[in-house]
Amino acid sequence: MIKLKGFFAPYLGLLIRFLMLLLIYAFLRLGFYWINYSLFPNVSVEHLAFMLWGGVKFDIVALLYLNVLYLLMQIIPAPFKYNATYQKIAKWIFVITNSIGIALNLIDFAYYPFTLKRTTGTVFDQFANEQNLWSLAFDFCVDYWYLFILFAVLVYVLIKLHDLLQIYRPATFKWGAYSIQSALFLLSIFLFIGGVRGGWAHSTRPITLSNAGDYVTNPEEMNIVLNTPFSMMKTLKAVNLKPIHTFTQEELDHIYNPIHYPESREPFKKMNIVFLILESFAKEHFGELNRDIQDGKYKGYTPFLDSLIREGYTFEHTYANGRKSIDALPSVITGIPSVGEPFVLSVYSGNKTTSIANLLGNEGYETAFFHGAPNGSMGFSAYMKLAGIQHYYGKNEYNNDADFDGIWGIWDEPFMQFMANEINTFKQPFFASFFSLSSHHPFKVPTKYKGVFPKGPLPVQEPIGYTDNALRQFFKTAATMPWYKNTLFVICADHATVSALPEYKTAANSFAIPIILYTPGGELKGRSDKLAQQIDIMPTVLNYLNYNKPYFAFGFDALNPTKENFVINNNAGTYNFYYKDYMLINDGTKNVSLHNLKEDRFMQQDILKQHPAVLDTMDTKLQAFEQQYNNRMIENKLIFDGKQK
Repeated sequence: MIKLKGFFAPYLGLLIRFLMLLLIYAFLRLGFYWINYSLFPNVSVEHLAFMLWGGVKFDIVALLYLNVLYLLMQIIPAPFKYNATYQKIAKWIFVITNSIGIALNLIDFAYYPFTLKRTTGTVFDQFANEQNLWSLAFDFCVDYWYLFILFAVLVYVLIKLHDLLQIYRPATFKWGAYSIQSALFLLSIFLFIGGVRGGWAHSTRPITLSNAGDYVTNPEEMNIVLNTPFSMMKTLKAVNLKPIHTFTQEELDHIYNPIHYPESREPFKKMNIVFLILESFAKEHFGELNRDIQDGKYKGYTPFLDSLIREGYTFEHTYANGRKSIDALPSVITGIPSVGEPFVLSVYSGNKTTSIANLLGNEGYETAFFHGAPNGSMGFSAYMKLAGIQHYYGKNEYNNDADFDGIWGIWDEPFMQFMANEINTFKQPFFASFFSLSSHHPFKVPTKYKGVFPKGPLPVQEPIGYTDNALRQFFKTAATMPWYKNTLFVICADHATVSALPEYKTAANSFAIPIILYTPGGELKGRSDKLAQQIDIMPTVLNYLNYNKPYFAFGFDALNPTKENFVINNNAGTYNFYYKDYMLINDGTKNVSLHNLKEDRFMQQDILKQHPAVLDTMDTKLQAFEQQYNNRMIENKLIFDGKQK
């Protein structure tokens, strides 16, 4: 037995016990891998060690949540916590809660081969209607009896490890002790908050399932990095999609099929592809896209991009598929919209997916992603790894804090110059994507640019002017480089933002963003009256390149004049469904309203009961989308498997 004395004893004891729990979870992770070894054929020893290291972050989160009551009992700055009865109660809280965590991990030793994912909070819905639940549980116990033995051994070890430490009350507990332990109490709370979030950085989102992508090369390997208590706690309130069987598979594929088959017999064009995804660049801020506003006098805040639009190709009706930055990347890079909740935060984030980066990488493209925030911000680095991006360039790679904006990352102008120079080292053809950050709250611009750009009625418009100028400088630099003329640039926003113009204070235009295609020399030039959305970018670009293999994407080729398309965006479970001139609002169970956007720009008239034929067509297409989306998410069918036709 180890005796710990003094004011710091309870906190030292906590630290030691927490490290013991991390060792148990490391053992459980190795056991999970060993039991399911045949399902992870491409994991080397070095890769496994990296995943074990990455798993510590997820174990810390799970253990902090599981032990929150025990932790509070031990860190409270009061002398009664040394009482023998109090400590005995704390001990059994420690043992019971951590035994539950151990049991959940052991269940996936056996259950994983049937689901190929860690058990999540949706398991309760999954078994809610089972009539023979007790029979299933009994059969499980019989088939996997050895797990009960292992569970008993681990609980015994847990108890012995807890009893290994003995905490003694200080001889005196006066104001000095209260002061020291109160300070340690506050420090413990600070560490707890950082631990459960996965870090303290301003730009760090609370850690979730998709963050495991930082440590793997294939989505299925995320299950080694994760642990089951973490997976369950993070998905208890997750959207659990239900299977839909409105149409037969033949009917469904006829109405709407997300498998794209090559149509062109022309040779594949090995052009460089550069995506420029711009933070909060709503369509409202563009003069060239709003020539009919304020009697043609509206100038907007993007003079450079306006000039690029005049030399490029765009669409009159362009929309984001979601509301947040975290929605944008799967939509643009992978052709997957978020429905109900961000895809990367959902229980389906570990599904196998197809990305434009991965497809082009298989054609010999070098692939990269640039984002000036601290690496790991927004979970972008994890998602890019899952999307098959070969190189990630963030604030770490830029390596010059003199250009740090103090909150989000490196100012757009210097970071885009860095990007241009890095791209210049790539072997052609390449795929590169950039995500800007300067046009973000608190809406600052570098000191040298204060007063240079119009402020407008919205705080975001001054930094939008700054980023527009940063793009001007980027294109000026890129134009001197050998790869420039053989490049297709795709420019879009991640999402729309708060509006000042009345034309954009509608359910439809609150999602309106620019989508611009630009090729130096003007091979693509003009405007289309077709609808376009973020998930259309991937198939549009691939078909423009004459990509000659089938692939999966929920969107459409927006350049194909012979194909009817639709646009969909989702706001907390409510669908906006756009088809031709119409927009249908559906609350997830029923149609709420129908609007003709061409004739009723401000959406003041509901024509739901006036156009039954239009409504029937839109309702059918929306139901087909929902069925494809739900069933493919549930069944992990977000790739072309060679069987579909």
